[in-house]
Amino acid sequence: MAYILAGVLFLSGALGTILLLKPKKMNIVQVMRDDQILYTVYINVEDERFIRIDYGDSYNLLEIKDGKIRVSEAACPDNTCVKMGWLSASAPIVCLPNHLVIKFASDYDEIDAVVG
Repeated sequence: MAYILAGVLFLSGALGTILLLKPKKMNIVQVMRDDQILYTVYINVEDERFIRIDYGDSYNLLEIKDGKIRVSEAACPDNTCVKMGWLSASAPIVCLPNHLVIKFASDYDEIDAVVG
C-alpha cells in the first residue's frame, strides 16, 4: 500500500512539474524597425492576412495564418528572413537589409500600437 501511495505522489509531482515548466503559448508578436514598434499583432485572433512593410525601394511581406507569422516574400538580396520560416519562440525573424525584426512580445515589452 505504501508503494502505491508513493507512486501516486511521485506521478503527481512529475505531472505538476511538467505543467509548471511547460512554456506558455505566446500570441503577441511585435514587428519592429530600428527599435521602434511598427505593429503589434495578436496572431491567435487574426484571420489569414498579409502585411506589406516597405523600406525604401525594398519590402517584406508578412503572412499570418493559423496562429503563426512568417516573412513570405522579401525584396532583399539574400532572403534569409524568408528562409527562417514561421516564427518560433527560440529566435526572432530578422531582415538586416530592411532593418526589420519580428519577435514574440514578452510581458516586459511595452505595446505601442495594435493591428486589428
